[in-house]
Amino acid sequence: MRDASRTLRVPWRATSVALVRKALVDDLDSREISAAVIDEAEIVVSELVSNSIRHARPLGDGNLRVHWKVKAGVVEVEVTDGGSETTPRPAPRTIWAASGRGLRIVRSLAHEWGVTEDRTGSTVWASLGGPSRRRSH
Repeated sequence: MRDASRTLRVPWRATSVALVRKALVDDLDSREISAAVIDEAEIVVSELVSNSIRHARPLGDGNLRVHWKVKAGVVEVEVTDGGSETTPRPAPRTIWAASGRGLRIVRSLAHEWGVTEDRTGSTVWASLGGPSRRRSH
């Protein structure tokens, strides 16, 4: 049986968004995940990586860690960075904002999502494609 998870370490810069997105989509497509879930996972991973680059610090090695796993058709994506001054949360709804919708988009697509923090940074995760059995730490 094929390994159901994958981890990438990518540079903490905007060009990594497209690299991660392509790797995720290619991997999920090879596992015959539904097109709708792949589309949602692509949007979610793009938002999570973009938010990390925009609002957080890199890990100690200057990178981000992006991890995803597939189990019974459910895709769980997580992005780990060096953390920020505040805990990631959806921005308030506003008509005029040019940005700030990332976690609201994640929340609207994911069955579950959350943030875990430790002394080295924070991980924002989201579950797509069905109910998750993930437990909060």
